[in-house]
Amino acid sequence: MYTNKAIQVLDRMRLPNGAYTASLSKDYSYVWIRDIVYTVLPFMKEPSERYTKAYHALFDLFKRYEWKIDIHRNKKPIYLYEYIHSRYSTELKEMPVEWGHAQNDAIGAFLWGVGEGYRLGQRVIRDEKDIEIIQKLVDYLECLEYWHAADNGMWEENMEVHASSLGACIAGLHAVKILVNVKEDLIRKGEEALKDLLPRESKTKDTDLALLSLVYPYRVVDRETAIKIVDNVSSKLERRHGVIRYKNDQYYNQGSEAEWCFGFPWLGLCYLELGLFDKAEEYVGKTKRIIPDNWEVPELYVGGTNHPNGNTPLAWSVSLSYEFLFKMEHVITEKIS
Repeated sequence: MYTNKAIQVLDRMRLPNGAYTASLSKDYSYVWIRDIVYTVLPFMKEPSERYTKAYHALFDLFKRYEWKIDIHRNKKPIYLYEYIHSRYSTELKEMPVEWGHAQNDAIGAFLWGVGEGYRLGQRVIRDEKDIEIIQKLVDYLECLEYWHAADNGMWEENMEVHASSLGACIAGLHAVKILVNVKEDLIRKGEEALKDLLPRESKTKDTDLALLSLVYPYRVVDRETAIKIVDNVSSKLERRHGVIRYKNDQYYNQGSEAEWCFGFPWLGLCYLELGLFDKAEEYVGKTKRIIPDNWEVPELYVGGTNHPNGNTPLAWSVSLSYEFLFKMEHVITEKIS
């Protein structure tokens, strides 16, 4: 059964500390905050050790670098290394490598995963110290003035204001406001900035795969905007083996943009969120097409080729594919009954 195969692949990427390595490839044998949030989405609805231990590992990571968070609750980071890092070793330690660490969406994603998981009965919070870390991360976003702060965004590239980063922070702040002190003004400023930027992802990108996060899993846009985002991504960025991140993307580009496998299940999940079941059903076949028998779903197909890259399996490719097919199976079963 595909369910078992998918979970077995994910479990191979699960580390003894509860976190997940992004891939089994040498290039991606690291831990990204964002990747973990997406990787454990299938385990969110039911109390699950896979979910809780992943967040406990991230809490422990933040505790290790609490001194840095304390500095930047009051003083904006200037250099990239001063930001809370986005990528860590498998021992959850910072690495002295230059990287696009200004990723506000990763902090927003973590807060959202904690708050939403807690709401659904996950034992993500262990003690008062965890609550304290949540508050400090909220303060960090306030100090950054995230609502107009340029960051590297989901794809870790050029510094500009990203709608997907704004959306993640808004969702995260909403999710934890029952647990810690979140000023309403902090959310309002983000919502106003997001409204002004949409439907664009940024000044340089009119549409982007990352925008799907505003629909699923964050649900921070109204229906009309959500449909516009999803239809733009589908009509402008969809290709044979997946979805390109944005036009003229140079990552694994060999004459054309790389085609990201998780784009298909992600679009399917978005259409499912919108109640557009017929549209979602179109993506079942597309998703199955990019899943090999062993369920080691790749990161992407190299642009202009029929070959996946070496980052196979990619944890959140497996995760989103599994989550989408599992949900669709239940929708179809309900229709039949």
